[in-house]
Amino acid sequence: MKFLSMYKTVERNTPPTAEEMEAMGKLVEQGFKEGWLVATEGCLPSAMGARVRRDGSKISVTDGPFTESKEVVGGFAILKANSKEEAIQMAKDFLNFVGDGECELRQIYEMDGPNAAPCTTHEVALKA
Repeated sequence: MKFLSMYKTVERNTPPTAEEMEAMGKLVEQGFKEGWLVATEGCLPSAMGARVRRDGSKISVTDGPFTESKEVVGGFAILKANSKEEAIQMAKDFLNFVGDGECELRQIYEMDGPNAAPCTTHEVALKA
C-alpha cells in the first residue's frame, strides 16, 4: 500500500540550517534504501504560492502568503507500508524527528493493489 503524507507545520521565515538539511538528507536516504520511502519533497514558502478555488462557475486565485492559516503544508512524502497502522507509525517517527507539526495520511488508490476496484470509463477519462 502507498500513503501520501502531507506534513503541516507553522511556516518559518528562515531556511533550514545546514545541520537540519544534513539530518533530513540522512533520513531520506535511509528511507529510500529501506524501501519505505517512495518520494518526498519540501515546499517553498507560501508567499511564493497561490490558491486556486472554484465556487460554482467562479474561479478565484489568491496569492500567498496564506496568513489566515495557522499551519501550511511544508512538504510531502509517498510512503510504502503494509497497513494503515504501519503508515501511522512512520508518521509518528517522522514527527519525533522534525518536532511540532502534523502529518495527514491518505491512502493512494492503486489499480492493481489489494484495494483495487473496477474503474468506470469516466474514471479512466479523468485520469488521462
